[in-house]
Amino acid sequence: MFVVSLLLGGMIICPLILSVFFPYFWTDLVYHTELLRILLKFLSRRRRRPLFLALDRFSEQVATRPNKTFIVFENKRYSFKDADRESNRIANALRVASVLTPGDTAVLFLLNEPAFIFCWLALAKLGCACALLNSSIRARSLVASFSCCRGAKVLIASEELQGAVEEVYEDLQQEGLTTVFITSEELRSSRMKSLTRAARESSDAAVPQTLRANVSFTSPAVYIYTSGTTGLPKAAVINQTRLLAALAVLASNGVTDTDVIYVTLPLYHTAGFLVGFLGSVETGSTIILRRKFSASRFWDECRTHKVTVIQYIGEVLRYLCNTEQRASDKEHDVRLAIGNGLRSDVWREFLKRFGRIEIREFYASTEGNVGFLNYAGKIGAIGRISFLHRKLFPFALIQYDTERDEPLRNSRGLCVEVPKGQTGLLVSKITEIAPFVGYAQNEQQTEKKRLRDVLKHGDVYFNSGDLLRIDHDNFIYFQDRVGDTFRWKGENVATTEVSDIMSMLDFVEEANVYGVQVPGHEGRIGMAAVKLMDGAEFECKKTFDHVCRFLPVYARPRFIRIQSSMDVTATFKQLKLKLVEAGFNPSMTSDSLYFLCEREQTYISLTLSVYQQIVSHSIKL
Repeated sequence: MFVVSLLLGGMIICPLILSVFFPYFWTDLVYHTELLRILLKFLSRRRRRPLFLALDRFSEQVATRPNKTFIVFENKRYSFKDADRESNRIANALRVASVLTPGDTAVLFLLNEPAFIFCWLALAKLGCACALLNSSIRARSLVASFSCCRGAKVLIASEELQGAVEEVYEDLQQEGLTTVFITSEELRSSRMKSLTRAARESSDAAVPQTLRANVSFTSPAVYIYTSGTTGLPKAAVINQTRLLAALAVLASNGVTDTDVIYVTLPLYHTAGFLVGFLGSVETGSTIILRRKFSASRFWDECRTHKVTVIQYIGEVLRYLCNTEQRASDKEHDVRLAIGNGLRSDVWREFLKRFGRIEIREFYASTEGNVGFLNYAGKIGAIGRISFLHRKLFPFALIQYDTERDEPLRNSRGLCVEVPKGQTGLLVSKITEIAPFVGYAQNEQQTEKKRLRDVLKHGDVYFNSGDLLRIDHDNFIYFQDRVGDTFRWKGENVATTEVSDIMSMLDFVEEANVYGVQVPGHEGRIGMAAVKLMDGAEFECKKTFDHVCRFLPVYARPRFIRIQSSMDVTATFKQLKLKLVEAGFNPSMTSDSLYFLCEREQTYISLTLSVYQQIVSHSIKL
């Protein structure tokens, strides 16, 4: 009897002791059990023969749930079987056209539409990789993005993007383009072909598996573009192994085939493609696909389609919090929100207003080899670290010299780790489990991301370019980015690319671009300090037309500061710190300031009155 009482007492007391001294013990245990399960499943798939790829998981879903709704887009529904047939038609059309052979790369320049998914499936069935171009890019950026995939000859574009392709058609030809397919019946040029018509006239018979016989785990599967400090877009190589691992993201967060996923983020982005689309391929869940995010229609569509899972970047949830309050705000079926970049105050406001939705904030980058997940729900944190996580994916936070723009090193030439509570540069060891493939046709930028002799002589780490901090409870927080990039509207903007575009104006001698904070807004918005040619005047309308032609909306400098000279270092690097601190406040400088006014379609003088309207949100950005 005494022994039984002792055991019962222990069963009651032990959990209480654990909850007091180790408050996250059970949460950690559940997460790490799931982490090991995912790893074992991944390794099991890696051992299967013939090779088991992400495409094969889609084929399994077609076989087990052919009539289950896979995609809902506007007024149309597509089952898994429908998607399989549509992608077969596209693949067979491309085979008949003899424009692609196994191992080739095709370029997708598509908006969010079912054709995006069907085209990727078709190319995967043909044993081809594909590059996912940002649908906002134009002119020089479009040509540069295409040229990243050396050897690409085929481009598939949306009907609405024909004009952008036509504008640089000759330049694309010089980069090797031979064929342009448009996902429409209507064509604006005889130099383009209708993929819609060709697919309709093609068979929906299965594509021979022999076409992808030479595909290996190291074969490029997708190229996803990311902006770095060099300016023009870089194509991060996502190989078949990375694609296979990406299948687990939604499933590891409890998503099942009963869930309905609302995908409003661009499919050309890592979040939309790897998390939203491939996550649904793994789980067999339904995708509600939208062309663009709409804050005003968001919750109505969630209710209409009985959405249970939403994706976000920080801005998305802020936009939702800024909409007019309704009595129905908490009347929905959404139970899970997964994404990154969520500010603490927005996090709290979102939960208060829209109800008890589980937030799964994570940290990851397109080309990176480490990620974190805030599975414990700690507001403001991007993840939680542990011994097991560090063992599988070794990383460190190291001291960083922001003035010299490089890591600090000790007398032995090694990097110095920061203690808990202090901010450091995230670097992660490049291993077989955590590889870094790099950028297509850009070994110079690939090498710049490799940091050598970090903790031991001879080791190699991936340089994330992000400054993070770990608290004493082992939660990790994002602090800032290093280098010449800033983030606005969920997009990374390379300042050197914007500077180059600004310098194309014939009255601009030099432009120094940087990001400035605006109260109440996520990230930093673009601002350019400009030195004019001798005797020249700033031309407001011409500048407006120029940036609108060559830059996507999120990269256009909203503020311009006219300077008589540029501050530079001894090595002629532009100084930004004082400019960033002054921001766009007219009272902080005697220089002339201008604001990009979309209503008047020009740059206008940034007076104190305009400044106050921006800060008070009377003028929307």
